[in-house]
Amino acid sequence: MAEFASFVRTTSDPHFLPIKPRFPLFSRDNWFTVALIHGVMNISPADLREPFYEGSVQRLFAVPGDDSVMVTQTTSRGSVFDVGALFEIEGNDVNRALFRHVLYTRMADPMVWQRVRMAIEAAPELDPEYRRDLLSGVLESCCERGARTHHEGMLDAVTGEVSRSGVPANPSACNVVRKYQILKPSRANFLGAHLFDYSRFAHEDGFVVPLEYIVRFGITSASSVYRKYTAMDAGARKAFEHELGVSRPLEAWQYLEKPVSDFTSKFEPEDRMVSKQEALVMSGLSGDQFADSGKLAVLGAWAVRHLVEEIGLLMWDIKWEFAKDGDDLVFVDTIDTDSIRATMFIDVEGGRIATHYNKQAMRDYFALLHDDWIAGIKEAKALGQKAGVAFTEILKAGQATGQYALTPQVDRDFLALQVRKMGAIRDYITGKEAADTVRGILAAAGREEIAFYESRGVLGGLRKINGIS
Repeated sequence: MAEFASFVRTTSDPHFLPIKPRFPLFSRDNWFTVALIHGVMNISPADLREPFYEGSVQRLFAVPGDDSVMVTQTTSRGSVFDVGALFEIEGNDVNRALFRHVLYTRMADPMVWQRVRMAIEAAPELDPEYRRDLLSGVLESCCERGARTHHEGMLDAVTGEVSRSGVPANPSACNVVRKYQILKPSRANFLGAHLFDYSRFAHEDGFVVPLEYIVRFGITSASSVYRKYTAMDAGARKAFEHELGVSRPLEAWQYLEKPVSDFTSKFEPEDRMVSKQEALVMSGLSGDQFADSGKLAVLGAWAVRHLVEEIGLLMWDIKWEFAKDGDDLVFVDTIDTDSIRATMFIDVEGGRIATHYNKQAMRDYFALLHDDWIAGIKEAKALGQKAGVAFTEILKAGQATGQYALTPQVDRDFLALQVRKMGAIRDYITGKEAADTVRGILAAAGREEIAFYESRGVLGGLRKINGIS
């Protein structure tokens, strides 16, 4: 979308219980640099002290005097297969924070949603009833007021000023976000089976909905729904198609006739796919509010799709999370290149190969070059689910005894390609490079990635998982 870059230039989990800070955020000399979050605020990233939470890809810091917000610091580390930080893409700490800042800022602008409305109205393939449903209700309010998000702004790396709109002169890896409660389901035991009780959610407010919303415009060979689907018999496939809301069999590397949504648990030891009916019960939302959250997920996905298409990428799916704030639904959590599945088709002898511009590229790397390690993870996950314990404990114990392969190191040449990809996307969203230039950089990086696999003797394996005839 050409207007996206101009928007950036001209316009003005990460959710935990509101607790009193355990650590000072600033030195005493800089304590008074903090003003109210809703006024002018300066927070120097250099003055950040100990985080109250540190995950595999981000750290969270308390803001003295305001328990309603926190600072999120994105790291350059990456995590796949739920095993924690495995690799580091240089510069990706700022790249991902920028994507989050620009996109959330954009989503607060009513004009963005007006363009989404026009795109839905112009989409020829949509069922008329589906189109009418999307265009009513929550989209109307977004077109008037913009969408609510938890995002408050990005810190300038030098001045510490919180930029609420546009890109700071000195982008940092730090954003300021509003906090919402993390409520976790209690565990129940039913005749030896481990169950999770979500009943408390219906009586609470100001919490992160315990679901991940996955919106799919199409199906890739690596998508979880496709793997599940191909393992089913014919009868189960028909039922699954009905649950998803599609009218024809699922095929890899095909766009669907309309976007579909599926759901996974968020706060259980292992994520699991749940039906729409179970998702409603788990959510703590009313039926109408749950339906609105599903609409918002699809509409938000449409907004992001236009962004990535401008630089030559196809968007297949995206993950969202929401918070319940009274009658409002709030977009929360990180949203960056790791939250979407975007590809480019590269022509090669004998057909085309899809190259990935998110962390699916890293998943493929491990699958193609370290399949013994992947096998250990799968076995540990199965054992952990059966025992009701974190699979990482089983994996580490097995690695210590030699039962499972040790965690591998990522090839530096491959990481360098990911640095180039992410840097190009950053340069586009900040208005530094035009869409055509970025499209060319991404295509060149994709061709080099295919050449990398060919040099390692696994081009055939790459064709098998990402090839399109």
